Amino acid sequence: MSNIGQTAAILPSSLFRLFLPEHLPATLMLAGGVTLYAVESYIMATIAPSIVRNIGGLALFSWVTSLFVAAAVLGSIFVAMRPRGIGLRSVYVIAALVFGVGSLIAAAAPSMPVVLIGRAVQGLGTGALAALGYAFIRFVYPEPLWPKASTLYAAIWGVSTVIGPTLGGFFSTGHAWRYAFIVLVPLGLLMAVLAPRLLPDVEDDREQAKTPVAQTGLLLAAVLMVSAAGAVEATATKVALIAASVVAVAGMIVTEGRSPNHLLPSGAINLSQPISRVYLAMLAMTVLVSDVFIPYFLQTLHGVPAIVSGYLVALVALGWTFAAFLSGSWAGGRAYWAIVIGALIEAAATACLAVFLAKENPEGHMLLIVPAAIGMFMMGFGIGLGWAHLVAMVLRLVADNEKDKASAAIPTMSSLGGAFGAAFAGLIANGAGLVHPGGISGALSAAHWLYLLMALPGVLAVGVSLTLPRRASDRTQ
Repeated sequence: MSNIGQTAAILPSSLFRLFLPEHLPATLMLAGGVTLYAVESYIMATIAPSIVRNIGGLALFSWVTSLFVAAAVLGSIFVAMRPRGIGLRSVYVIAALVFGVGSLIAAAAPSMPVVLIGRAVQGLGTGALAALGYAFIRFVYPEPLWPKASTLYAAIWGVSTVIGPTLGGFFSTGHAWRYAFIVLVPLGLLMAVLAPRLLPDVEDDREQAKTPVAQTGLLLAAVLMVSAAGAVEATATKVALIAASVVAVAGMIVTEGRSPNHLLPSGAINLSQPISRVYLAMLAMTVLVSDVFIPYFLQTLHGVPAIVSGYLVALVALGWTFAAFLSGSWAGGRAYWAIVIGALIEAAATACLAVFLAKENPEGHMLLIVPAAIGMFMMGFGIGLGWAHLVAMVLRLVADNEKDKASAAIPTMSSLGGAFGAAFAGLIANGAGLVHPGGISGALSAAHWLYLLMALPGVLAVGVSLTLPRRASDRTQ
């Protein structure tokens, strides 16, 4: 038996099967798309202050992320709503080129408004690439490997928490930030050239339908408003933006139920259908895993240096990656319990931060920092334990002609959950005294209430997970 045959026989459901010759070309392309999205996100988080120092535009600072996230959602929607005649492989080529164009616009920007245009164009490309990673899964891998592909994507995000800030650090002085946008352009161009050769030309099996303009507009408005809410400091403004975004989401759901043209797969807004509860679990778990204030509390309360706090925050992504590898080969009842137990672990770990992170520890005693670090790791571990199985469940629960919609909704739920999580975190922290009275006492109160209340979406995720089907054949309950 050949080495490849031995590998296939010994590891029938191993992650390494993604890298066997029959799957390797597609794996490299799909993982490459996710890599562009993940690394660019962390690079931008690192160089954004340098851009403001160099060309100004502090008043527009929050829109650097808000526009990118909204455009990424639009890019993922395009994968499902693309015109007839444009195959997934062609969308990949377009998305990679669009990313490159956006990067070049941002790199050449003379002012912050032009940077924002570049970031929006980048977001369109990377959002589509992220959705394509899920849309292609059913065409390039057998069903037992679907969770493996999601595990690989989780690993990429975990590694990117180190690679992105490190690359950004190289370009964080003077005009060098421009090169941070350029550095990934050659990779995007290479991917555009190779896509027609390495990705399969798959049949377009979608239903003939018109673009759901109203639902798309309401969803984008919700993402923009809640992303902006996560960046503003004024509590009244933050509350207004969050409330408006919730109204926009509600409007989208009502319109989706009444319109003959659907943005989401059938049953996605009906809680009696399992696909709806899968998406709700995804949303709740991504709302929960908000790490936006962790560096501040580590530095302010525990005396941790800025660079060390950045790497400690990476424990969240590391936990997600580790758990994804651990549970990636599970199936049936084990996969179901991975989702349930993962949600429970995530909620409990978040609540633990209300105890160990919310402590005055200026001398940085390890007796407090180590439990807090374990809590961060377990936050990511919890969502990582079940995420790949939620993704696989989405793809199994919908009909073939709606799988593109279902795939596109996965990164949309993740983006929406992350945006709401950041906004809620800011609202809770500010309301608990982060700014007024501020200082150590304000940080202690904010850390305590933030992680205590942010554990509640995890409780929701646990409850919803318990209602999910235990077998792939269970399409209704």
